[in-house]
Amino acid sequence: MRFSAALLAGGKSSRMGRDKAFIEMGGVALWRRQLAILCQLAPDEFFIAGPPHHDWLEEGLRVVADAEENVGPLAGVVAGLRQCSSPLLLVLAIDLPNMTANFCRSLLELSNDGRGVIPRRQQRFEPLAAIYPIGSLTLAEEALREGNYSMQNFVARALSKGLVTEHVISQDEEPLFRNINTSEDLLTL
Repeated sequence: MRFSAALLAGGKSSRMGRDKAFIEMGGVALWRRQLAILCQLAPDEFFIAGPPHHDWLEEGLRVVADAEENVGPLAGVVAGLRQCSSPLLLVLAIDLPNMTANFCRSLLELSNDGRGVIPRRQQRFEPLAAIYPIGSLTLAEEALREGNYSMQNFVARALSKGLVTEHVISQDEEPLFRNINTSEDLLTL
């Protein structure tokens, strides 16, 4: 299956007080860890949605600026979908240190060229480790134009249009979605 991959790294990390992308876990910066996960999946193309950090440019990585600054992950998803040359875009947030290539692969296996997959835990979507079809770009851009930056609202609209299906997260998969936002979060991983 053809797909592209985008590492969402455009957040301000204001609660953390420093850029989460460069936090090290086990001696490896989060951006390198997440990049390794995506590379295991062998996407057709890969880019980082966010600011052009020196380390990424030095590595020769393709960096695309968020569609708008300081409005959250929807802007990174829009930027990724705009650059996407494949039928599907796998997005992965920088701050999900427990995520695995196997889980992402399982989402790809549930997708097809016209339909992505969004994990759901109870009544909330987990839209930052998900698959979006290129056909969802129009909805994402519309939400951005309207100032409706909620990923929950965007995903609900994509679901109602049949652009994505849900994958209910099992109890065993729940730890994969533990994200880090504060220094205290780092202590509990």
